[in-house]
Order: sequence, then C-alpha cells, then structure tokens
Amino acid sequence: MYSVRKVSNVLGVPPERLRSYMKAGFVTPERAADGELHLSFQDMVLLRKVEGLVGHQIPARRVHQALKRLKATMGTSRPITGLNLEADGDRVVVDEGDVRWDPDSGQVFFDFQRPRLPAVRNVEANIAPLALAREAAAGQEQIRRRKRTPEGATIDGLSAQEHFQRGCGLEDEDPAAARTAYQNAIELEPAHADAHINVGRLLHESGHPEAAQLHYRVALTVRPEDPTAYFNLGVALEDTGRRAEAIEAYESSIALDPSNADAHYNLARLLEQLGRPESAVRHLLIYRQLTKRR
Repeated sequence: MYSVRKVSNVLGVPPERLRSYMKAGFVTPERAADGELHLSFQDMVLLRKVEGLVGHQIPARRVHQALKRLKATMGTSRPITGLNLEADGDRVVVDEGDVRWDPDSGQVFFDFQRPRLPAVRNVEANIAPLALAREAAAGQEQIRRRKRTPEGATIDGLSAQEHFQRGCGLEDEDPAAARTAYQNAIELEPAHADAHINVGRLLHESGHPEAAQLHYRVALTVRPEDPTAYFNLGVALEDTGRRAEAIEAYESSIALDPSNADAHYNLARLLEQLGRPESAVRHLLIYRQLTKRR
C-alpha cells in the first residue's frame, strides 16, 4: 500500500485531484494505523489511465462518467485496471483488440481504416500452436546450418533483406503476408535477427506467445544485446504466466536500454505482484521521469 503523498509523487498528480478521484469512488483508499490514507498498486494503475485520458483533453466530467458506468457494468467480475482505455475525440472508449466500445452508450465501433487482428486470428485458427512452436524452434537448427544456404540465394527473386523490407511494408495491410515475407527472409538468412523479432511479434499478436518466445530467443542467440528482443520476450513470457522469467527479460532490456519507459512500467507491475513494492515504486518513478520527457 502507498500513501497518498507517495502516489502523488510517483504519478505527478496534485493531491487535490487525487482526492477528487477518491471522492468519485474510482479508487478505494484504506486508512492505516497512523490515520493516513493509503492506495494500492492497482489504484495507481487506474489513476495513471485516468490521468492519460484527461491529458487527451477529454473533460474530467466525461472521464468520471465513463469510469462510473464501467464500474457498474463490470461489477466485481473484472477490474477496470485490466481494460485498455483510450481517447477517441472527446470520449472514452474501451479497446479490446477485436472490438471497441463506448462505456456510456454500449455502442460498438467499427474502424475500417484500422488494421484488425480477427482476420489474422481466423487464418491462425487452422494452424496448431504446436506446429507454430516447431516452426520457431526450427530457427535454432537453421542457424546451426546457415553456412549451407548458397550465397546470393533468393526466393521469388528477392533476397533476405528484400523480403524483410517487404514484410515491414505489409504489416499494416496484410499481417499474414508480412509474416510469410519474414519467414522467407529467415529461410534465406536464418540469422536475420530483425526478421525473427518481427515474426515473433506477429505470432504473439495472433495469439501464439509461446511460438513468439522461441523466435525472440533465436534473435538473442544472434544478437545477445538487443533490448527490443528482451522486451518483447518479457511481454510474451508474462502473457504465458512466467512472471519470474519475464522480470529477468525486462531487467535485461533495461540494462541495455535504460530509457525504455514501458519496460520500467511492466517491471514495476510484476514486482508489485510478487511482493516487492519498494522496487516497484523505484521503477514507477523512473517511468514517470521518462514519460515526462516525451
């Protein structure tokens, strides 16, 4: 638990605004033995989201109204801290990947300009996760026999780097085709770390974090000081419940790139969950300092 003073310092939220959030019922402080009010780490996560929404110029009244409606809708079945809240113009929307909806009206939005994951998931639904894992694991064997790949070899007339660049250009409009392009790059150049990182991310986004982990690990055998590979590995490990390993991956990413604000935030959250609040606060403070510079 954290005092209101400490929460104000960590998040940079004036105490009077914190009190307004408490009065509105968004957070439920507990009174300690010394009479001072204390908030939980989950409260801090929610307050950070609220501050972000108000910072997008959404009227505080509208943010309050949306959160009250969410609390009433979700009840105790699902904490608001687990929702991805975004600003859409002057209103709050809940983004759940394949659907976005207005907590005030319940209206569902369809954004035809935005790349959507369901189409990718439909393609992946017919592919066994085990096959995906084997595909990723094959990367290790490919690295061991990379000298067998003829120099100057191509697929469809394109080199490994050209397939990689093609994949980068296809990600927004056709993630499945982008993944194929990255796989072609890996086939031609098994030690192409960037292709492994990108295809790992696409696998993760399509619901296969285990296979993604294997690609990230292949990338790290090629480029052991890549902070992005460590960060992505941490996210994938976290999504499969391997929190201790995720902490190690985030710490490795931060050691290589101390300015990675998201790594500090994710690490803080995991440290709090594992009962290390002081370390969690230290990383939250660093996160706050880094995001203030943006």
